[in-house]
Amino acid sequence: MSLSVLSRKEKERVIRRLLIQAPPGEFVNAFDDLCLLIRDEKLMHHQGECAGHQHCQKYSLPLCIDGNPVLLSHHNVVGDYRFFDYQSKLSFKFDLLQNQLRDIQSHGIIRNETEYLRNVVLCALKLYVNDHYPTGNCNVLRKSVKNKEFLIACIEDHSYETRDCWNGLWKSKWIFQINPFLTQVTGRIFVQAHFFRAVNLHIEISKDLKESLEVVNQAQLALNFARLVEEQENIFQAAVLEELQELSNEALRKILRRDLPVTRTLIDWQRILSDLNLVMYPKLGYVIYSRSVLCNWII
Repeated sequence: MSLSVLSRKEKERVIRRLLIQAPPGEFVNAFDDLCLLIRDEKLMHHQGECAGHQHCQKYSLPLCIDGNPVLLSHHNVVGDYRFFDYQSKLSFKFDLLQNQLRDIQSHGIIRNETEYLRNVVLCALKLYVNDHYPTGNCNVLRKSVKNKEFLIACIEDHSYETRDCWNGLWKSKWIFQINPFLTQVTGRIFVQAHFFRAVNLHIEISKDLKESLEVVNQAQLALNFARLVEEQENIFQAAVLEELQELSNEALRKILRRDLPVTRTLIDWQRILSDLNLVMYPKLGYVIYSRSVLCNWII
């Protein structure tokens, strides 16, 4: 169906759905492509702002404020498209399309035992992230739910290689309630990769975890938590690598949209074309060659 026959509300739903589906690192590219199709600057700007806010939360977009990394997520949303950073004590809006902070305001926090523990856990987590990730970022947030205090630890690292036709993201989230003696840690590790050279291939892998953690004191809790994250992420990484290595060519063919040659090498199309029996028509200025031979090459 053509976009021209859709109502404005239907257009808004389609645009937002397409933008939200954009893989990590490709939101602006998707927005620019849609602008060429829609040709409605006001509509695109509004939908881009709404979808961009959701995209930041979904993929834990990293920012840097006063030299400290900040990961955007739904856990530090304070309403009206605003985020909050515990380290700088600032709230702000983030324009993903322009890649800039807007409307920065001071935002106070309550300093108590939970805030002190949050900082201790953040220090322990930073040591782990700096040791295991090339350009990783981490953040620890706190949240109160029905008078119960929780800490939320987020980790993110990515490599966006658009020129080489691939993008990849690793992120994890860990939540635990502040209890005496024993607490349960709930975690989720998520990996997404997008390859778009010769084939459009999306890979998403995730794992949910639940582990118990003994509480002795704040320092010991922070160290044990960092060790738990390290252990579980190492197990997950090893399992993912093993699964990918065992993924056979036959399995790849089954998950692709159509049969493609899986040779693990780039195809030299120029050499192939030069080997074909081409019949040149100089006056017409184009090349005609055997369709059956070309189809055999493609299949």
